[in-house]
Amino acid sequence: MTTLDTSGRILVGWNPEKPETWSASIAWRTLAITTYSLMLGFTVWFLPSAIAPRLNEIGFDLSKGQLYWLTSMPGLSCGLLRLVYMFLPATIGTRRMIGWSSLLFVLPMLGWFFAVQNHETSFGVLLALAFTCGIGAATFSGYMPSTGFFFPKRLTGTALGLQGGLGNMGMSIIQLAAPFLMSTSLFGLTWIEPHAPDAPMVVNATVFFLPWSLIAAALSFRYLKDVPLKANVRQQLDIFSNPDTWLMTVLYIMTFGIFSGFAAQTALIINNNFGASSPLASSFAEADLPKGASYAFLGALIGSVLRFAWGPLCDRFGGAIWTFVSALGMATTLGFCGWSLATANEPGDFKIFLAGLLAMFFFAGVGNAATFKQMPMIMPKRQAGGAIGFTAAVASLGPFLVGVALSAIPASLFFYASALFCLLCAVICWLRYARPSAARPG
Repeated sequence: MTTLDTSGRILVGWNPEKPETWSASIAWRTLAITTYSLMLGFTVWFLPSAIAPRLNEIGFDLSKGQLYWLTSMPGLSCGLLRLVYMFLPATIGTRRMIGWSSLLFVLPMLGWFFAVQNHETSFGVLLALAFTCGIGAATFSGYMPSTGFFFPKRLTGTALGLQGGLGNMGMSIIQLAAPFLMSTSLFGLTWIEPHAPDAPMVVNATVFFLPWSLIAAALSFRYLKDVPLKANVRQQLDIFSNPDTWLMTVLYIMTFGIFSGFAAQTALIINNNFGASSPLASSFAEADLPKGASYAFLGALIGSVLRFAWGPLCDRFGGAIWTFVSALGMATTLGFCGWSLATANEPGDFKIFLAGLLAMFFFAGVGNAATFKQMPMIMPKRQAGGAIGFTAAVASLGPFLVGVALSAIPASLFFYASALFCLLCAVICWLRYARPSAARPG
């Protein structure tokens, strides 16, 4: 009989599927610390989304296209770095991965702190700093598979839903906190003067979260342990021979890719279609037009809350049916948003668009919880972690792809195209996973 030994850094005899070789306290402690670090990571990821809409107010002179690119670049780097992170849980272990990642969050925070103090900072430098922010959410592809090693299958939906949902809230936290932080002097930074009269103190949005990252690193090195699962990179590549890896990637692009993409661009979408930068500005007073920064946090908040709130329902009913519901709901609401943008001709139409957009985030949150319930259920345990990491890597390109698309084509057209993609995903989900006689029910 295998006995569990938790005294060292490596958990000897660990098997979550057997009560005698599993420790609930270690599992939930790992989840808490990892989720805390992940939340900070998503805060770093969305730093440019919170700061970019205010840069011109402090003396920068950036075009609409340049601002879209700044908010898009973290998505590109995140997608690339997630391809690295997906291999880390089984190569370097949980403790080192989370501890060192938490320390790396400090670098983009400090970079933005110094960059925004000089409005002569070039667009190239700002673009490079935006790229470094991708490290924040890249951790997702390592953290989530790692968490899966600590919990039995019956609890994976709840655990991954909590981690993904609370972690994703970092996107909302930075967008919600940034306006307040930008109007308040923090940490004795009274020597930093705005570049223009009444300009926001954007430096505050970067440095406020810095000490919390150091705390996350300290907690990780002190309290986290590693599971006895080791595999080299070659051994982990067999996930690509499993067709479910690719199909679940498509579905997660729908749920998380669209969710994160539109969450990152919400403020600019509002400003450019209903706000001071929109065609409406020539006919209506600025006071009557919405400010995108005031609403940017709502979508990320709704999607994140729904992600962890729906975890228990996914454990009870399975993830596939909820992914199907999510696809239909997102297709409907995205199509509605496209119509509302195409027909908008006065500030009052903004409320109609906002209602549709928030409804879309609701269904995206449900889908995020559902897809992460599916993957551990339909794939072998050794492959599940790598598959989660890969799908997350591809889907994290959402902010980049959405930003690039919005800079190239009308927003209404892109909403319509996204709705058609969601309908395609609904068909895939129903045929492969959700129908009563599905090949791989999950």
